[in-house]
Amino acid sequence: MKLLIRSGSLVTPTKICRADLLVEDGIIREIGVDLSIPDDTEIVDASGKLVMPGGVDPHVHLDLPTFGTVSSDDHYTGTKAAAFGGTTTVIDFIPQQSEPLLSNLEAWHNKAAGRAAIDYSFHMNITHLDEQVEADLPLLVREGIPSIKVFTAYNDRLRLPDGDIFKVMRIANNHDILTLLHAENGDVIDILIREALIAGHTEPIWHARTRPAWGAVESALRGAAFSAQSGGSLYLVHMSTAGEVDMLEYAREKGIPIMGETCPQYLCFTEKDLQREDGAKWICSPPIRIGMDQVRLWEGLKDGIIQAVGTDHCPFFYDGTKEIIYEGQSIKIPGKELGEGNFSRTPNGLPGVGDRLPIMWTEGVGHKRITPQQFVQLHCTQPAKIFGLYPRKGTIQVGSDADIVIWNPDYSLTYGISVARHRTDYNLYEGWELKGFPEKVFLGGDLIVDQGQWCGRAGGGKFLKRHAGEII
Repeated sequence: MKLLIRSGSLVTPTKICRADLLVEDGIIREIGVDLSIPDDTEIVDASGKLVMPGGVDPHVHLDLPTFGTVSSDDHYTGTKAAAFGGTTTVIDFIPQQSEPLLSNLEAWHNKAAGRAAIDYSFHMNITHLDEQVEADLPLLVREGIPSIKVFTAYNDRLRLPDGDIFKVMRIANNHDILTLLHAENGDVIDILIREALIAGHTEPIWHARTRPAWGAVESALRGAAFSAQSGGSLYLVHMSTAGEVDMLEYAREKGIPIMGETCPQYLCFTEKDLQREDGAKWICSPPIRIGMDQVRLWEGLKDGIIQAVGTDHCPFFYDGTKEIIYEGQSIKIPGKELGEGNFSRTPNGLPGVGDRLPIMWTEGVGHKRITPQQFVQLHCTQPAKIFGLYPRKGTIQVGSDADIVIWNPDYSLTYGISVARHRTDYNLYEGWELKGFPEKVFLGGDLIVDQGQWCGRAGGGKFLKRHAGEII
């Protein structure tokens, strides 16, 4: 069966133009105006709609054990939620829980295989370094995982000493592996948390007050220095501060191979949300910052200083003592209530993989902070290029996978948990008025979302072996 998407306005990183798309065997075979219609062709009329590549979210955490519980979306529920928001590829993170290194990869393959509803890949966390791990790092490339993540925070759990980060990045440089960095100062955080709790400060706002912005700023610059000294390329995840944008701009001007990502939560919320009665919903790391940080982050996106928008999707129930119904089944998972009376015990993370494109269209394109072309560039094309998926993903061109979103720019809706499909009991954007939403979502030419109806299936997605990406 062939598919012809007719008369839509194709959005690329450089232009918007009217075009037809002919899809066969899951691949885009032809692009042009008024294409002839082969026999046995299904026709989808996209007149008045935008046609964009499926979103690529380079930063999600699915079925992740942490904080004495587990993130509430697994590799089926999370990828299904992504699809409803127009995302057709996600990259998840594998925790380093055992040796050899590839045994962790096998465990994550077992979690995702047969469950993921869209295409997916993995990054590998490196939270412990010894000679065996050093020897195993190059093997990741053979497995299609040319990206690793290190931390300067979460002391005694995830953090690597600076010297080990340097050694990891030097090995990574020799094997075309991209290093991702969580940039906060773990030593300062530990001191401030201890002092806050002794003083009786237990409310959610103290999560932000004990993780100061300057810790992220100096850690980002320290990461740039690691990159300069090791030769290894670096990608700053979930940038939350104005100072990080400044550091990224400075390092790039110096020719250091460094890139950055931010997330919708840092563009849409401030510390004031942590002071709400339900402020625990906004606890994530790094924390939500202040208004001046939002302004500079938007500037970073508009001016090309920041290369990608991910989500850091890692949802938890707000009240995990109560059941919710998901696909007709009751489910209850411990969540944010674990931190009641002690902010430091609250699971760090937010739902967002399905929210990214609708929220960023309204807040970014709708408010003229970015153009439609930049929207595609930041959410589709550049993540695919950076993480070695381009031109298979992130673009609409002949030979690419037919991961296609038909976007209705005129569709208005009140957003929230009734629209988003994350497996949790709240949505950060409850009651927000949005304009612009995905109408149809195709994965490899197969319709998986049709005007709010689920047409996909568990196991419909496939693992993507990636090649070395680009420094943008």
